[in-house]
Amino acid sequence: MIEPSRLAALIASRICHDLVSPVASVNSALELLEEPIDPEMKTQAQQLLVSGAESAAARIQLLRYAFGSAGLSDSGADRHEVKQIVESFMNGHKPSVDWDIQADQFSYGHARVLMNLVIMATAAIPRGGVITLKIHNEGNMITVTANSRGPRAKLTEFTRAAVDGGTPEEGWSARTIQPLFTKMVIDDLGGRLSALEAEENITFIASGLRAIS
Repeated sequence: MIEPSRLAALIASRICHDLVSPVASVNSALELLEEPIDPEMKTQAQQLLVSGAESAAARIQLLRYAFGSAGLSDSGADRHEVKQIVESFMNGHKPSVDWDIQADQFSYGHARVLMNLVIMATAAIPRGGVITLKIHNEGNMITVTANSRGPRAKLTEFTRAAVDGGTPEEGWSARTIQPLFTKMVIDDLGGRLSALEAEENITFIASGLRAIS
């Protein structure tokens, strides 16, 4: 598998990478506002500042569930809050989101799985498309599904390696670690991660997740 200290370092690097773009936008806007510029440029800089700050906040909210302690609790999660966090995150990305939540029980641990699948599903369709998120009961277990439909949908080699319990040829890095972490989170809940690939369609399935006791 991977040493805990290395896993922590790679996850920390991944979080920093995800925040670089919106934070850079904020910084650029502040630098522009410090210069003597015309009203039109000032308006553009203010818009850039707002969009960068909103994007950074949305990413932080989702990442604290996906990677942080917010997703460790077994208590019931606020579904409205979870949907709001995911949709705010997706506002800064190309795909749109559809929902189908039919589970009687939904914990913070399940929300953590969902948000990690959202990250994987978004990466699978970099040109945009539609991500459909489904949460439903199967007996006393819960299944979370993220389906990505879009042009040139692709399951990367390192994602397939993580799903299959292997190691990618290039090894684990900050760029490739998130699917492996997702599998570890799902394993901790007694579940199984699988991935199905078709033309312009990738489906990630976290099945057999423990429900709230």
